[in-house]
Amino acid sequence: MSSFPRVPRRAAALLTAAAFLTLGTVASTAADPGASIVSRTPGTGRSVELTVYSPSMQRDIALQVLRPADTETPAPTLYLLNGAGGGEDAASWSAQTDLAGFFADKHVNVVVPLEGAFSYYTDWQRPDPGLAENLGNNGRNMWATFLTEELPPVIDTAFGTTGANAIAGISMAATSVLDLTIRAPELYRAAAAYSGCAMTSDPLGRAFVTLVVSLGGGDSENMWGPVDGPGWREHDPYLHADRLPDIPMYISSGTGLPGRYDTATDPRLRGDQKMLWNQLLVGGGIEAAADYCTRALQRRTQELGRTDIVFDLRPAGTHSWGYWEDDLHRSWPLLAAALGV
Repeated sequence: MSSFPRVPRRAAALLTAAAFLTLGTVASTAADPGASIVSRTPGTGRSVELTVYSPSMQRDIALQVLRPADTETPAPTLYLLNGAGGGEDAASWSAQTDLAGFFADKHVNVVVPLEGAFSYYTDWQRPDPGLAENLGNNGRNMWATFLTEELPPVIDTAFGTTGANAIAGISMAATSVLDLTIRAPELYRAAAAYSGCAMTSDPLGRAFVTLVVSLGGGDSENMWGPVDGPGWREHDPYLHADRLPDIPMYISSGTGLPGRYDTATDPRLRGDQKMLWNQLLVGGGIEAAADYCTRALQRRTQELGRTDIVFDLRPAGTHSWGYWEDDLHRSWPLLAAALGV
């Protein structure tokens, strides 16, 4: 018997359509004993533009770090992941939200990777020729290793952190957030996942993941192996909900119905009717699918007796940045309390 609830036909159609919007100097490992900072330059305001060498990916990774006003007192760290575009395009936290302003008075380091498009921020089984050009190396993503093993010690040393970490992400990366907490349950004190789908080995979930990866020119079988194989089940947070760490979590989704940010007057849409209809139709479909997955995960975690997971199930809202900005704001008290801010 399947471990997944029956999927309504309408949800199946929406999830299949959903994937189409989710877009939004190499050193030698023999010479490098571990991850290290390659460059560090001041950015806008209190941000720092950082590149960190990843031994597992054999290349430099670009990141943005928002620093607190008081840099003399150790602060915790929030790792904030972008969606399918990986922060390599305009669909990013810094470009689409009040990220810098919101954290201006908060004593926390915010680390935002500016790469990772179409990768699901996971370790791939094989190099991928379709992604090789984008990655600038042999095309193999090793993001889980980078994010959970290589990067945190570098950040802790470079910025004198408290060693306390939290992680949050949207869309594609919301799925990744849950998977990463299962992989490294002692690393994070809290997590937030906005508008993601945790059911990656369900037939519809597999279709969604496959389509997202293909938008970047990749082959999802290079990521987790054959679509009906164990790799997909291994990375399914719904199937492994019992392994989600005992930390505070915030998980959100909207229904896909039009909400407050789904009008031409929203500043992100700039009065563009085509963008509006895309957000309403495609973005509505994506969010309805995410909502289906999120409600299923809520039922599963309730069956397991979890009481420390906050599910914010909005009655409206599409798969778009206005809602994710709100999610970040609403989830911050939970994240801050766990980080000791």
